Amino acid sequence: MIFDKLKKLDIVFDSPELDCPPVFSSGDVVSGRVVLELSGDSKLDSLKLHAEGFAKVHWTESRSAGSSTAYTQNYSDEVEYLNRREVLLQAAQWSKNRPSERAHRGHVIAEKHREISLWAKVMLKHEYPFSFQLPEETLVTSFEGKHGSIRYWVKVKLHRPWAAVRKLKKEFTVIEPIDINTPAFLAPQAGTREKMARAWYRNFGQVLVTAKIDRKGYTPGEVIPVFAEFDNSTSRSIVPKAYITQTQTFIARGTMKQKHSVVATLSGDIVGAKCRETWHGRAIKIPPVGPSILQCRIIKVEYMLKVCVDVPGTSKLCLELPLVIGTIPLHPFGSRTSSVSSQYSVQLEWLRMAIPEQPEPPPDYSSVVTEEEAEQCNNNNTVVSEPADDLSGIQERPLMAFLQEYRFRPPPVYCEREGSDRPLVPPSVVAADRGFLGDVRREGAHRTWLSVEELPLCFQSIKLMHGATPGAQVEP
Repeated sequence: MIFDKLKKLDIVFDSPELDCPPVFSSGDVVSGRVVLELSGDSKLDSLKLHAEGFAKVHWTESRSAGSSTAYTQNYSDEVEYLNRREVLLQAAQWSKNRPSERAHRGHVIAEKHREISLWAKVMLKHEYPFSFQLPEETLVTSFEGKHGSIRYWVKVKLHRPWAAVRKLKKEFTVIEPIDINTPAFLAPQAGTREKMARAWYRNFGQVLVTAKIDRKGYTPGEVIPVFAEFDNSTSRSIVPKAYITQTQTFIARGTMKQKHSVVATLSGDIVGAKCRETWHGRAIKIPPVGPSILQCRIIKVEYMLKVCVDVPGTSKLCLELPLVIGTIPLHPFGSRTSSVSSQYSVQLEWLRMAIPEQPEPPPDYSSVVTEEEAEQCNNNNTVVSEPADDLSGIQERPLMAFLQEYRFRPPPVYCEREGSDRPLVPPSVVAADRGFLGDVRREGAHRTWLSVEELPLCFQSIKLMHGATPGAQVEP
C-alpha cells in the first residue's frame, strides 16, 4: 500500500513552554508546523489546513402524543467563531505543451489534472509552517459540557494520487480574559431571605437569613469570606450551609436545558431553637474551575453562592448571591479602594494641570525691605529674618492663605423700658419721618426706644430745637 510509506503526520503548535500547550485569546496569532515523515519515495497532490471554531449544543427529549404513541424531539444549534483555510502545499497544472510528461509510469494523466511531485528519500522529514490570526472580536472560552461544547481546532488534509485522503485534527484552547478589577465585579453582594416554618397548618416560627460577600468577581483558588446571620425563631434546630454552584445553560430553538452542579461546600454549626448564629467571614475556597461564560448565545456558564438553611416542615430556604469567576486576579490596590484611588488620581491630574511647570520665583528681600528700614529695625533690637532662598528650582509653589477683612458698622445701641407693655418705636424711624435722620444719627447720640404715646412730645422737642414756636400744633 502506498500509505505504508507515510510514517508520521502531526501538527505541532508553537509554544513558549515546551511541556505546556499554548493558550490563545482574541487577536492572538496561532502558529505552528505540520510534520510529515515518509519512509520512501512518494508523490503528493496537496496539503491543506483548515482552522475552525464552533459552539454547538444538542440534546433529545421524549414526547408523548397519546397513550401508545411516543417520539423523540431533537434540539440542536451552533454558532461559528472561526473559519480559516490555507493551502500549505500548492498544486500545479501539468503543461499541455510537454506530451512526454503526460505519460508517467504507464498511466495516461488528463491534461486538466492538478498535481505536484514530492520525491522523498528514505525517512525524510518535511515541515510546513503555518500561521493565522484569531478574530479581533471577542471569542468564547473553550468549554466541554453534557449537552454542548465550544471547541477550536486545526484540521490537516493530505491528498495523494490513487489513495484516500489522510486527515488529522488537533484542538487548541482559547480563554477569553475576564478582569475582576472592574467596578461591576468589585461591588459587594448582599441579600436577605425569610421563610415561615409550617406543618399541618401549624406555624413553628420564622427563619431569617442575611448574607454578604465583599465582591462579585473572584478567580479559582481564592477564598470567599462569607458574612451571614441566621435568626432561628422556630422551636427546632437548623443547620446553615453554603455552596458554590455551577449552572450550565444550553439554548436551542427557544428551549433551555440546564445542568446544576456543586463545586464547593461549607457547613456551619447547629443553630438551636430561638437562637441566632453569626458568621464573621467563614471561608469557602473556589476549586480549579473554568471561567464564567456570559457572551455566548447558546451556551452560558454561571456561578452562584448559595447560603441555605433546612427549615423544618417546609422546603429549603436559600439565599443566592451571584458570582463571576474571572481569569485576571485582584490587583494589590483593588477592591473597595479602587474607586477612591481612581478619584485620587483624577485629583492629582487636576493639581498637575493647576501647578505651572516653571513656578515664578519670589522677589528678592532687598526689593521689599529698604536699607533704611532694615537699619531702623536693627536699632530697635528687632530681629530681621534672613533673605529667603531662591525657589526657582522648586516644582511646587507654597500654599498661602488670604483672609479677606470685612468691616461692618456696629449695631445701634438701644434700651428698653421695663414694666411697659406699650409698643416701642426706634428713634431712627421718628427722625426719618420728620426729616431729621442726620441729627439723630450724629456721633455719640443716645438712641432710646419710644412708645407710640410719647411720639407727639418727641416731635414737639424736635420743633423747639429747630426754632419752632412754643405751643404750636404738632402733627401726630
